[in-house]
Amino acid sequence: DSQPLWFDRLTTNGDNPFNPFVLSLSKDQKRPHLELLDRHQANCNEEKANDMAPRIPSEEEVLEYFNTLSNWGRWGDDDLLGTLNLVDNETRIRAAALVKLGITVGCARPISTAPAIDTPIPPLHFMLESGEGYNLASAGARGPRQAVGDLIALAFHGLYCTHIDALSHVFWDGKMYGGRPAEMVTTRGGATVNDVAVLKDGVITRGVLLDITKVRGKEWFEPGEAVYVEDLEAAEAAQGVRVGVGDALCLRLGWYKRRLALGPVIRVDGRPGLHAETLPWLRERGVSLIASDAAHDVIPSGYEALDMPIHQVGIVAMGLWLLDNANFDDLVVQCEALGRWDFMFTMAALRFPTVTGSPVTPLATF
Repeated sequence: DSQPLWFDRLTTNGDNPFNPFVLSLSKDQKRPHLELLDRHQANCNEEKANDMAPRIPSEEEVLEYFNTLSNWGRWGDDDLLGTLNLVDNETRIRAAALVKLGITVGCARPISTAPAIDTPIPPLHFMLESGEGYNLASAGARGPRQAVGDLIALAFHGLYCTHIDALSHVFWDGKMYGGRPAEMVTTRGGATVNDVAVLKDGVITRGVLLDITKVRGKEWFEPGEAVYVEDLEAAEAAQGVRVGVGDALCLRLGWYKRRLALGPVIRVDGRPGLHAETLPWLRERGVSLIASDAAHDVIPSGYEALDMPIHQVGIVAMGLWLLDNANFDDLVVQCEALGRWDFMFTMAALRFPTVTGSPVTPLATF
């Protein structure tokens, strides 16, 4: 049906309801026209919002990522390094060239033995020998050596300790990265393949910090809030930096800052993190490692079959190294002060064969 003449006049001049035709009408005559225009504008706004909203992949599409984003065989059938193959000698040389001032920033959380709702198995620390008594007259009976010793135990996988996940940490359909069966991680022997000891030479590469809180205009993300590709690219544009092949992508969601301000959050209440929608972008950009101040995956994920798709697709299919529970609050201050968002990123894991990860302290050097 054709629109009445008044509609054409009403929508002239950029849908301005105060054009001469409308202004010539009485108040009662204006009302239906303005109501129609309001509905028209609301529809336009909704269409614009839909156009700008990230496209959320279906569960079937995310499941297909196990095939379309897979790196199995990309670097040979015996590959153990996954995306860290993207870090070569030239990458490390370029990363070292970023060091101009000699400033270093540690990016790990302090380890606490205090129980908390996000630390169901708190770290254990025992003194095997103390300094008590060395100033007594009887100290000589203990021999000429005066020293102390410790024993520590860490259940580092989880939501508090800063750690790196080995490629044996997560399975999908009974397989880990490279198609190796889950049975190769045993109770008695630990990870007989894909263990953290493959990182014996450490990681040195270009690091890029993206402060997602800043582009979202908030101090921190709340549980269940997701980060999308548009957020990553908005942060790149705002900071004048671009994530490239071999880079360690460092994500700041303000999650540790929130913990300090409001206290820990129990696992079932969710976590902020990357949405599965970002996985193709991560592979396309050639990210070698992601370090986040949260635990990477937004929880709940929005999918029934995959509760942690960044871990499940990322580690198992892509061989993507994930560093959980970092602390970038000091780093963001340094980046803002220097006006720089890239740096030399270094990390060394414990050389502990058959273990599925390691506590770490990542370093940013400017």
